[in-house]
Order: sequence, then structure tokens, then C-alpha cells
Amino acid sequence: MTTLTDRSTFDRYWIYALWLAIFTIGYNLVEGLVSVYFGASDEALALFGFGLDSFIEVISGIGILAMVLRIRRNPGTPRSQFESSALRVTGTSFYLLAVGLGLTAVYNIITRHKPETALPGLVISVISIAVMWALVQAKRKVGRRLDSSPILADANCTLVCVYMSLVLLASSLVYLLTGFGFVDSLGALGLIYFSVTEGREAFERAAGMEDDCDDDDS
Repeated sequence: MTTLTDRSTFDRYWIYALWLAIFTIGYNLVEGLVSVYFGASDEALALFGFGLDSFIEVISGIGILAMVLRIRRNPGTPRSQFESSALRVTGTSFYLLAVGLGLTAVYNIITRHKPETALPGLVISVISIAVMWALVQAKRKVGRRLDSSPILADANCTLVCVYMSLVLLASSLVYLLTGFGFVDSLGALGLIYFSVTEGREAFERAAGMEDDCDDDDS
């Protein structure tokens, strides 16, 4: 039998889950605006692409927020049309981002284009790694307390953002240390891999598949 204290704790973790979703949306919106601004100003492709990815994550985050609200109010109900549509838009956006980054990276390599500086990318990536890693841990904790597979799946999808931040960090650091111009385009190519991965997983989740972003602590 569920005690009042247990129920109170349960409700409190659902509120945590709700605020984590809201924070994810807000953070990615700010990160996207800052990254796109500096990426365009410094002609840094990897940073610009990273910013566009953040905007796509906002769309995905809105779908996750709708999911959290639905599960909290009506546990066990099927995925809503809004959630599925948000995931399909997210998946399509990731694929388009991958194509755009690929074409621009090839062009930059051919023209030997170099960004003016990679310092903003370095700073943004370090902040993003710290914030996203904290979000992964918080989502996993809440997901386990609520025994919620969707929240645990979202936590592992957030981990992909950490990997993308690491790619941006590596490309920015190498460019600052060596001045090797191609590394910016190579960083963008690295982002393509994760964009395609996230795009595929978004479509799988929209189709109701259960094997996307499996709960894995590794």
C-alpha cells in the first residue's frame, strides 16, 4: 500500500522531471542563440552547426515536456500525436543539418577556409559539457525513482549532446593550439555523425520503438 509520504515523494520527483524538461528547453535555446551568433561572426562552421543542433534540441525538448505532462497525468496512455509529430520534425531537422554541414565542410576544405577564432567554441563547449552531464545524471536519478523508461531514454539521448560538445571542444582546442584550419571542418563532419544518429533515433521513437537510447550507464 502506498503511504502518503511515498505518494508525496513520487509527486515531487514528477515535478523535478517537469522542471528538468523546462530547463533543457531554456538552456538549449540560449546555447543555440549564442553559438549561432559567434559561429556566424567568427565564420566557425563547427560552432555554427552546434548552435543549430541546440535549436533542434529545443523542438525535441518540447516533445519530451509534453510526454512528461502526459505520463504524470495519465500513466500508461499511448503517445500523443503532438509528441510523435515533434519527434518527426526533430528527426527531419537533424538529417537536414547533417546534409548542410557536410556540403559546407567540403566547400570550406576546398577553399581552405579558416575561422577567425575558435575561442567562443572552446568556452561554450566546456560550459555545455558540464551542464549536459549534470542533466544526464539528474534525469537518470529521477527516471529510476519514478521507474520511467521514457525519462531514462531521454537521459541517454541527452548524453549525445555531451558527445557533440566534446567534438566541438576538441576541434576548438586543436585550432587554437595549431592554427590548423581544416580542423573546423573536421569538427563539423564529426557533428554529422551524431546528427544522423539523433535523427534516426527520433524517427524510431516516433514510431514507438522501445530500443532507442536504451538505458545504459556506460
